[in-house]
Amino acid sequence: MTTDWTTRAGTRFTTAKRPAMGTRGMVVTNHPLASAAGAEMLAEGGNAFDGAIAALFALSVVEPMMVGLLGGGTAHLRLADGTHTIIDGMARCAAAARPDMFTPAQPGNPRNLEAVGRVNAVGGLSVATPGNLKAWCEILARFGSLPLADVMAPAIRHAERGYRATPYLAECAAEAAPDMARDPAIAAIYLPGGVPLKAGHRVVQGDYAQTLKLVAREGAAAIDGALGDAVAAGIARAGGIVTAADLRDYATIERAPLRGPYRDVEVVLPPPPASSGVHVLQMLNILSGWDLRALGFGSADSLHLLAEALKMAFADRAVASGDPAFVDVPVERLISAAYGAERRALIDMARAQDWSAGIAGAESPNTTHITVADGEGRIACMTQTINSTFGARFIVHGTGMIPNNYLATFDPRPGRALSIAPGKRVTTSMAPMIVLRGGKPAYALGMPGGLRIFGCVMQGMLNLVDHGMSLQEAVEAPRLWTQGDAVEVEPAFGEDVRAALESRGHVLARMPHIGGGMCAIRFDDDGAMEGAACWRADGTAVGVGGGLARAGVRFWPDAR
Repeated sequence: MTTDWTTRAGTRFTTAKRPAMGTRGMVVTNHPLASAAGAEMLAEGGNAFDGAIAALFALSVVEPMMVGLLGGGTAHLRLADGTHTIIDGMARCAAAARPDMFTPAQPGNPRNLEAVGRVNAVGGLSVATPGNLKAWCEILARFGSLPLADVMAPAIRHAERGYRATPYLAECAAEAAPDMARDPAIAAIYLPGGVPLKAGHRVVQGDYAQTLKLVAREGAAAIDGALGDAVAAGIARAGGIVTAADLRDYATIERAPLRGPYRDVEVVLPPPPASSGVHVLQMLNILSGWDLRALGFGSADSLHLLAEALKMAFADRAVASGDPAFVDVPVERLISAAYGAERRALIDMARAQDWSAGIAGAESPNTTHITVADGEGRIACMTQTINSTFGARFIVHGTGMIPNNYLATFDPRPGRALSIAPGKRVTTSMAPMIVLRGGKPAYALGMPGGLRIFGCVMQGMLNLVDHGMSLQEAVEAPRLWTQGDAVEVEPAFGEDVRAALESRGHVLARMPHIGGGMCAIRFDDDGAMEGAACWRADGTAVGVGGGLARAGVRFWPDAR
């Protein structure tokens, strides 16, 4: 049932969706057909990783504006034995990339990454070497139990037969229409008749279905052969620099996650080049000095603390985030309790402050997230993207694939932590989080939202651990975000609270929503799982229960 949440501070919200329950498995994605694809694998006897990869291939069809084979992502996996690992499938700069290949549109604004002519955001030159196809196939081969062809079957079916566009897809197509109109191939699908598709329109992707069939037969090797040649040629025709050699040379990196305590739980997150683990643990160390439950969810005091902690984290992120192969990220210093205490002591509860980095210095909201678990303890918490809505906003001719526009996330100015360099991996705010209590999974959650991801995922966790919300309430609760400029707030925060924040010096920006759809799972000690998705996307939770017949049961025909 839906619930109302009201605080003494006047913050009130009503949940829009209902959670799902399961014992054999749970799949939560930002599209119902993708959740169904993952659940189909679990029902077939597959594990969480089979379900996750099936869901991702399906999302590349039904949520094409967010994720695709030519994108990148971060996978946080918990194996049945309790081991955690991170598979880094983030895109990286091509071998021919240069720090000065773009001209900054606003050279005096260090937070603005736009290049003159938007050439780092739209078209072939914006494309980085993708990692998704190789990462997905590797995860399935190493940790899954079903054949690739079986796992890809739902995606192929939806691409070949078509599916009905949701209002969300229609809105995204309308937003990206001016750029997509320049490419006949992408316009033919998402701008039929020259206008953005409407909700309910049947989307058929014949070329992409053939590409998926090729991948189902050949696996990741497809991108090393003729398919890779076609992709490289298509990117070159669009003015890009990613070559077939870049595609062949790409490899995932397996990394150890970062872990840190908070209250009675342990929080596990990805390490650099993801900035999420470092800065979430940093902010939790800062916030641990206050009783957030006593301050109250949505109160001026609790929101002030969130805003100040976020500003501190982003000040440090600006000077020390990036691919650890290129940037010296002081991880241990940033996540230490001592550094948290040092920064905490500087917060003034009566006024907002501008923050500079506390250490020496050396992306896009259009993403998707899935959270999948099975009854044997496996969890796949994965955030994936082609960066902006519809990525580079063209289709590689004959393949149906939309390339990423990941070079838009790099700083177009040379000599900075986030500057472009050959082979450099994208820095990301992706935050696939698993929370342990007593060493056992308590929650797994994540969401899309670019720079807003890790701050919002942290708020979801605080809603559960500090504020005692239900899972559905935690993912749907109103959010706050800032990186040092205006403090974005959602409408559910009361006017009195907003006035109190402004009186402390915060400049507020009222936003209809912050970040994207959170996908979360809660784990009970008895093996039950609860899944929840929020109103900010087409998120759907599908639980799998029941099971096979008890041994020895047989059908006795009617004796007549």
